[in-house]
Amino acid sequence: MKNIKLSVLDQSQIKRNGTAAEALQESAELVQLAEKLHFTRYWVSEHHNFKMVAGTAPEVLIPYLASKTKKIRVGSGGIMLPNHSSLKVAENFGLLETLFPNRIDLGIGRAPGGDRLSSHLLNPANDFSEKEFFQQLIDIQAFLRHDETPETVHEKVKSFPKADQLPELWLLTSSGGSAQFAAHFGMALSFAKFINPEGGDEVVSFYRENFKPSQNLAKPKVNVGIFVFCSEDEQKIADWITEFNYRMLHIEMGATGNLPTFEEIKNMNYSLAQKARIAYNRGRFIAGNPAEVKREIEKIASDFDTDEIMVATMAENFQDRKKSYELLAKIFPQS
Repeated sequence: MKNIKLSVLDQSQIKRNGTAAEALQESAELVQLAEKLHFTRYWVSEHHNFKMVAGTAPEVLIPYLASKTKKIRVGSGGIMLPNHSSLKVAENFGLLETLFPNRIDLGIGRAPGGDRLSSHLLNPANDFSEKEFFQQLIDIQAFLRHDETPETVHEKVKSFPKADQLPELWLLTSSGGSAQFAAHFGMALSFAKFINPEGGDEVVSFYRENFKPSQNLAKPKVNVGIFVFCSEDEQKIADWITEFNYRMLHIEMGATGNLPTFEEIKNMNYSLAQKARIAYNRGRFIAGNPAEVKREIEKIASDFDTDEIMVATMAENFQDRKKSYELLAKIFPQS
């Protein structure tokens, strides 16, 4: 078994009766803990029109978190590129890489990060086409590298400041479509098993088999994201699973109302369709004691032939959330 590296995906969860300011303060504490535990990287997500998370702008949150730390890589998981101008993303991340050299990751996604109406308002020209996304990926790399491609905008327009090196470029995928782009452009690939529990190993195999080396990356590079909750308290594990099962349904239903109390969730009667969805979502998370979590993470690492697992942990109790990461670092010591 490979030495497994751990990273964090932070979705800036706003707790019941909590505030965005509190969620972001917890992110600041958590990135410092992740660095202390020698985790590899710390990514923040982009969500819109979603009251349960504070992370709407990774390009704003990344420098805040990077300024709280000294070594850990900090980045986007991801920037939902169709919502943005390629030039502006290149400017933002060129500036971030200049401010925090060799510490910035630019993880790029193709999903809206919310509903289609919000995405349209963010970028009215967004048509969600693969052709447009492909062109954006060409453009963002060209802007970052200062390419001089004849008869294109890159003859006349450059992204400043030009960092001494590019941020690490990653493509995020859950359906598998972006694996084709990652292989074509020679970018690293992050598979979101926390979104899609099925078929990821096949997606990653396709990526590896079709990977073309690039200026940025000589060989395929993969990490896998999964929800994880680790505890030595069996009751906490059972309660976490009970709440998490509902949270996923709540999100899938649109998450427009307030989250019910835990007592209300505990006493809910689910329909057959909801029970089927809960069973499906079981593949999106790992919850258990250290021995159980170790076994399941090692299986994912083996199935995907990767040595990096990106962990997203949601918990109403911030101490439980931190403790989960601390236990993970004991299971898989980080160097």
